[in-house]
Amino acid sequence: MSENISADDPSIRLSTWLSAQEQTDITVTDLNTVSAGARRFNALFSATTASGTTRYALTMIPTASIQLLDVADEASVRELAESAGVPVPHIHHVCTDESVLGGPFFISIAVEGETVPRRVLRLIEQHDNLGSLITRQIGTALADLHSIPESNAPRTLLPDSGLGQIAHALSQVDEGLSELLTPSPAFSFCARWLERNAPIEPAWSTIVHSDVRNGNIIVGQDGLRAILDWEGSRIGDRMEDLAWTTQRMWRFREDHLPIGGFGTINDLRTAYLERGGEWDDDRFHWWRVLLTVRWGLGMAGQSRSHLDGSFVSIVMSASARRMAELEFDALQLLR
Repeated sequence: MSENISADDPSIRLSTWLSAQEQTDITVTDLNTVSAGARRFNALFSATTASGTTRYALTMIPTASIQLLDVADEASVRELAESAGVPVPHIHHVCTDESVLGGPFFISIAVEGETVPRRVLRLIEQHDNLGSLITRQIGTALADLHSIPESNAPRTLLPDSGLGQIAHALSQVDEGLSELLTPSPAFSFCARWLERNAPIEPAWSTIVHSDVRNGNIIVGQDGLRAILDWEGSRIGDRMEDLAWTTQRMWRFREDHLPIGGFGTINDLRTAYLERGGEWDDDRFHWWRVLLTVRWGLGMAGQSRSHLDGSFVSIVMSASARRMAELEFDALQLLR
């Protein structure tokens, strides 16, 4: 392994656990991490039985105390999304017992394709209209996700604040500002703009992924193959999901194409509407500003969690350096 995910041999532990789940002998080999991430470990492995070998992906949270969404609920959301037609890797097993590998985890089928953003963009450069295709497929996937009745979602996806989606988002910004170790006049200015221009609460809410972007998708020459990383799923405003795809941080210098550095907002909008979604330009712009501010404050919060020792990680500690970029991005949106 390039990086162990427990002090003991995780392949043996996983082999034993899977064998018990499937009630047949399973041997796990080639267990290698593919991305350390800021919060979670992701690994690929081969599982061999008497009938053959299958490639799987494992996603593990080092400790349940830092998970955004319980792994069982995350798996439930992914299963709902899959049933609605959203491309996601099919989940086979969920384990909440931290003693197996050192943290709760789930196992899904491995989907081949590119996930590293720079490689995604290089692949797109090699194929005409691939970026436009992927953008439209994202629009279609989000329309399918947003068509799922809110009542079908796990109750843990509901915010515990008791506030509406807009009011809750504004309260998060205020909370983030109050926790900054160094004040941000730029974000304070943006927060006042957000309050003055806040849209009315949405007539209906839906499941939102909250992190669809270049870096959380698997693509190939045929386009979008899967949407990854559902730990931030919750009940929210559909326009929030759509607006997040435009964050400049996920364009990787291809700023002329706001959707991940490979697509246009028009392609996203067209596909979303054609799939039966509803679009509101003013609400979309408001969410773009709010999400930029909230992400910048989130960067500061990740760094703070490293500094105060609540979650020590060099990746988390480096997050605050991006805050100035997000301040610039937010002001550009208001310009």
